[in-house]
Amino acid sequence: MKTRSAAAAAAALSLLLVLSVLPVRAQVTQADYERAAGLREKWQGQAVDLPDRPVWIEKTHRFWYRKTVPGGTAFMVVDASTLSKGPAFDHALLAEALGKAAGEKVDPAGLPFRMVRFVEDGKAVEFEAFDARWKCDLASYACAKLGPARRRWRGERNMSMWERGPAPLAASPEAKASPDGAWEAFIRNYNVWVRAKAAGDKEELPLSWDGSEGDSYTYESIAWSPDSKNLAAYRLRRGYHRIIQYVESSPPDQLQPKYWSMEYAKPGDALDIERPVLFHVDTKIRVDVPADLFPNPYEMSSLVWRKDGRAFTFEYNQRGHQVYRVIEVNAATGTPRALVDEQAGTFFDYSGKKFRRDLDDGREIVWMSERDGWNHLYLYDGTTGRVGNRITKGEWVVRGVDRVDEAARQVLFSASGDEPGVDPYFLHQYRVNLDGTGLVRLTEGDFNHLAAWSEDGALFVDSRSRVDFPTVMELRDGTDGRVLMTVESATGTAIFPAADAAPLAKAGWKAPEVFQAKGRDGTTDIWGIIVRPSDFNPRKKYPVIEYIYAGPHSSFVPKSFSPYLSMQSLAELGFIVVQIDGMGTSNRSKAFHDVCWKNLGDAGFPDRILWHKAVAAKYPSYDIGRVGIYGNSAGGQNALGAVLFHPEFYKASVSSCGCHDNRMDKIWWNEQWMGWPLGPEYAASSNVVNAHRLQGKLLLIVGEMDTNVDPASTMQVVDALIKAGKYFDLLVIPGAGHGMGGDYGQRKMMDFFVRHLLGVEPPDWNRTGTDARPGS
Repeated sequence: MKTRSAAAAAAALSLLLVLSVLPVRAQVTQADYERAAGLREKWQGQAVDLPDRPVWIEKTHRFWYRKTVPGGTAFMVVDASTLSKGPAFDHALLAEALGKAAGEKVDPAGLPFRMVRFVEDGKAVEFEAFDARWKCDLASYACAKLGPARRRWRGERNMSMWERGPAPLAASPEAKASPDGAWEAFIRNYNVWVRAKAAGDKEELPLSWDGSEGDSYTYESIAWSPDSKNLAAYRLRRGYHRIIQYVESSPPDQLQPKYWSMEYAKPGDALDIERPVLFHVDTKIRVDVPADLFPNPYEMSSLVWRKDGRAFTFEYNQRGHQVYRVIEVNAATGTPRALVDEQAGTFFDYSGKKFRRDLDDGREIVWMSERDGWNHLYLYDGTTGRVGNRITKGEWVVRGVDRVDEAARQVLFSASGDEPGVDPYFLHQYRVNLDGTGLVRLTEGDFNHLAAWSEDGALFVDSRSRVDFPTVMELRDGTDGRVLMTVESATGTAIFPAADAAPLAKAGWKAPEVFQAKGRDGTTDIWGIIVRPSDFNPRKKYPVIEYIYAGPHSSFVPKSFSPYLSMQSLAELGFIVVQIDGMGTSNRSKAFHDVCWKNLGDAGFPDRILWHKAVAAKYPSYDIGRVGIYGNSAGGQNALGAVLFHPEFYKASVSSCGCHDNRMDKIWWNEQWMGWPLGPEYAASSNVVNAHRLQGKLLLIVGEMDTNVDPASTMQVVDALIKAGKYFDLLVIPGAGHGMGGDYGQRKMMDFFVRHLLGVEPPDWNRTGTDARPGS
């Protein structure tokens, strides 16, 4: 019989065991939010000697880069010919000169620009700062304003983007001169005309008569042959030009709303149709090129003449993205032929896996293709239109071509996945002969290698790192990959001298953990990362939040080092935050990618859920019973889809600016993956059609001026949820574009997960009156 004390001890032990697996629910305070908000500045300030991407100075063996230094950043220059490096300029003198010229205070360790351009043989630099372009002399350190800064499109409101595209002009305001200078071509009354350029010669002649308002020849497409004997142009029959209407409810410069419109094609819309036409200028004969090889274009590329004038070429992407051709048109007869004929059973990834380089005036063509199930390079015979030989092959993926050296008959390229047991997304650099021989791997080790090649291909700068290993920048020989110089290494005393003694580690930084698990087929590895709070305690259980973006156009889990990820601020509130690349995303095999075909609602969730379960099986701290998810854009579609299609697993979702029905989103992206003509697959993947399935907690965020995804896509989800009697939260950000809603939206997301996953109330921000901004 147990004694009373023994029984009490046993009961206490049982209670401890129970408590050890219970979720920890503690109040989340304003101080927690402030600590999370300060991580970016705190950690980035502790990480020194981290270089940005290098930039080679034009026509030299010198390059510049920017790196972190105590208190800010510094610009450096390396001379590869002498293997020497030093400051790109005197930062203090340049800051003083720019400050004086601009009337602003400038910190030498925080110069207000990230990019520079060396001009005048390196004696001066140009850059943009304070909404202007500047040039500073590096001898006198005098800075002069060159003009206004060049406007950049960042997905926000830009008035030039809000006007409906103009109809084809009845008359072109300018003309294109022939190479020999004898003629110039222009558009008049929607037709192609030419006129003599000789002084006193007023002769003007029409080459076509059949152009009209809805079926016009276009000035932009006019292309003269090098011998000036022929001219080619597109004739364009206009399709349906859809207009999206916007109401800017709260413009900053007036009381009343503003109204905007934007042209925006959606899946299924009737498109403009271009048809190439050939003109023999001397005889004024027009030749309509037979359209058998390009009957239903989604897009036609520019018309480009061969250097000897024998033909012109263009690329044809067929509607539905399953046929892609390189077409050459004979200049004498107007007869077209396919030099490359790419046909796919699912989709041809024209936006991500297409490369073409013509050699010897088109007599050979370097072409990229996934025809054998892996993305590789092929050498075509431009005379016969047949594959001459494969350049690369194997169960790995060519990711990009850096340079084709026609004289040396070699290709420099990046690829991933050729080394078993290593992260298949890690990039490495390679050199190979055009005949497929002599493949050389120029980089090594279990790292992600980002390369910047010199203009002549003799050298490259290799920046290698992992999410858990800081960047090492090395200058390498472009022939065999030998390391010529270690340019920067953040692995020394700056970050990781021994272990916990490093400033960044002392500041609480913890490296994300790389984790892999088998996918739905039981054999394919699925890769992701795990981010934990800086005060992580393995004896506690933490709710899990997945950051998702399952767009098929790429892969998205970080592979290179960064001292700060936005997921870390969210984790700091008491979560484990993860990111995963499931099937249906890119940069693996064609079969891996094809899972998305007419099936964007899948979003790799069967693989993601198995990955989560594998993590939970290894780590008791991983609370698989409390899993949330968030994402923006395509990720917004995915995040809502998680709680609609997999409510047994995902319990809470924050979805911002989602393309919730692929019929509502931009045509190029959605028809590429969901197919054309539109079929029932669109409705099957639609969050609007499936809104009635909602079981978990949901926060929808949308910017009223989102020009990337029609804001009506979110509002249609709202309408469907209301009609289904579902409860949810909605945040509409006046004036906002495509994103998570800025600082306010980020804080709302944090509050949402604190409330619904941690099970506690966030701070009462109205009572505190404090603007605690999360890291983003």
